[in-house]
Amino acid sequence: ETLPYAQTEIVPPTPEWIAKVRAQAPEKPTVAAESRRFLVFSLRTGFDHKVMPHVDAVFRVLGEKSGAFTTKVSVDIEDLTPESLSRFDVLVLNNSCSKSPRRNLFLDELESNPKYADLTDAQRQARSDALEQSLLDFVSQGKGLVAIHGAPVLLNNSPRFTEMIGGAFDYHPANQAVTVRTVDAKHPLVAAFQGKGPFIHRDEPYCFKGAYERLDFRPLLQMDVEGLKDPRGRAAAMVRYVSWIRPHGDGRVFYCSPSHFPESYESATLLRFLLDGVQYAAGDLACDDSTP
Repeated sequence: ETLPYAQTEIVPPTPEWIAKVRAQAPEKPTVAAESRRFLVFSLRTGFDHKVMPHVDAVFRVLGEKSGAFTTKVSVDIEDLTPESLSRFDVLVLNNSCSKSPRRNLFLDELESNPKYADLTDAQRQARSDALEQSLLDFVSQGKGLVAIHGAPVLLNNSPRFTEMIGGAFDYHPANQAVTVRTVDAKHPLVAAFQGKGPFIHRDEPYCFKGAYERLDFRPLLQMDVEGLKDPRGRAAAMVRYVSWIRPHGDGRVFYCSPSHFPESYESATLLRFLLDGVQYAAGDLACDDSTP
């Protein structure tokens, strides 16, 4: 499936664009289950992925049309406390990029938001540590985490956080046509691709480091690195997966890099893939998530 080539300028989602996504979104989930409660966390302090409001809209549409989940979108770190997270089944991190080089969104927000102006540096660090622990506990105690595109950058220098997700962001070559293939065409979570050829779209071809190098996850999608325009020349150094799943404690993690551009979400294939992935994270779609 080759998608329309994305525009270089990303404009906010229009009612017409949302209607286009709604028309392509699945009518019902692959697995019938009780409606889950999703928190989509869409705060960024670093790079501004202009696709963030589109991702918010995609999750609202997927949940509403399929009936699989309800969606709350938030940019408030207070929604990530244990008390608040306890009300949700799945946390979606939407391109939650932090500032370089520290790469800690919590400290960025605690330092820049006026409502935290009275905190000392030590208190900010303690709050940041507590929020990180809250995320780790949320998943390990049985809930789901969905990380979209730039989400690992939230705490990119944290070994514990990036191990939970499956890798830390390293770099990406420039936006270009990226060819994505299923790793195991028989795996239930790639059923959306129907065993057919590659998914070609315009994207930032993400490369990961750190925990990623252990490949301690079940890979779902792999991108072609042959022919990739990569001035750093490191993309081909190892296999480059762009989506995977992994258990973490009693919970589940689904990472999906596609996509940086809204056009990718106009695909019925990608929308079904996303819905199946989040159903895995919610614990409703059982499948093999062991490391091969």
